[in-house]
Amino acid sequence: MTACLAFVVSFLLTLVLGHFVLEELRKLHAGQEIREDGPTWHAKKAGTPTMGGVMFILGTAIAVFVLGLPFMRAGVYVHLHILLFALAFGMIGFIDDFQKVRYHRNEGLTVKQKLILQLAESVIFLTVMRHEGFLRNTLYIPGTSVSLPLNWYVYLCFSAFVMVGCVNAVNLTDGVDGLAATVTLVVMCFFTVIALTWDRYGVQSLFPAAMAGGLTAFLFYNAHPAVVFMGDTGSLFLGGAVAALAFALDMPLILLPVGIVYIAETMSDIIQVGYFKATHGKRIFKMAPLHHHLELCGWSEWKVVGVFTAVTAACCLLAYMAARRRYGL
Repeated sequence: MTACLAFVVSFLLTLVLGHFVLEELRKLHAGQEIREDGPTWHAKKAGTPTMGGVMFILGTAIAVFVLGLPFMRAGVYVHLHILLFALAFGMIGFIDDFQKVRYHRNEGLTVKQKLILQLAESVIFLTVMRHEGFLRNTLYIPGTSVSLPLNWYVYLCFSAFVMVGCVNAVNLTDGVDGLAATVTLVVMCFFTVIALTWDRYGVQSLFPAAMAGGLTAFLFYNAHPAVVFMGDTGSLFLGGAVAALAFALDMPLILLPVGIVYIAETMSDIIQVGYFKATHGKRIFKMAPLHHHLELCGWSEWKVVGVFTAVTAACCLLAYMAARRRYGL
């Protein structure tokens, strides 16, 4: 019941607040700068308001905090830890977006600055979750009953880099209208079902359910043709949310099937750069990341979003079947 209420409240809040946020972004002239090396038809998107992720961030945060009050009175704060972690990453994105808007360029914080901030936040989150008893230094292998014990510091280092990688992979996926929002909506539905299935941490369904509601409402503004982009503010928040939920449920490797689209997008970028450098200018893909390659192959934005979402849904179903063994279901 709480999960359904969280979805509805976040949906309505995001839908209503979206009108005010969009109007303010237009007043601030917070237009997106389009990559000069991107698909030529994306040039017409220049000037579309960015930082629209504030819409679903506000809707999700309010729903989680208000509906989570009974849990907090009972001394359970896991949903709040997840929210604060996602907000911390969203703040990095906001600073990055603000610099882009202020100086009218497509680059904000440096890679080094982002990496340091993201690693620091990941270490803090992991340490807090272990202290609260929601995280163990064991690595569960999805689809099996095996959990590999690791030294805590080894686990901490490994997990921090996984979290940072996940966050930036989600960020990289945000390049086509509605893509990151739709794919992550499916992922949030997966985490909601998993949290509801696991009685001990049923409270954890509150955050992903609220996120699902917020993203559903956001798509009214962000689906092709988008009237607003989520910006790094939204995509880094989403990345933080996905990573935090995987670790809060103590099954980080579930990110492999659940985040298959994020991984494919990231790997296409890595392969493209590596091959380009190794061959002194040759390319495997017409353009990276993968969604741009498919666009240049003739795929419409609707087709890219539809296929990527279907792949994510199928992999989430497989991940759910694998996770059932984790909880002895």
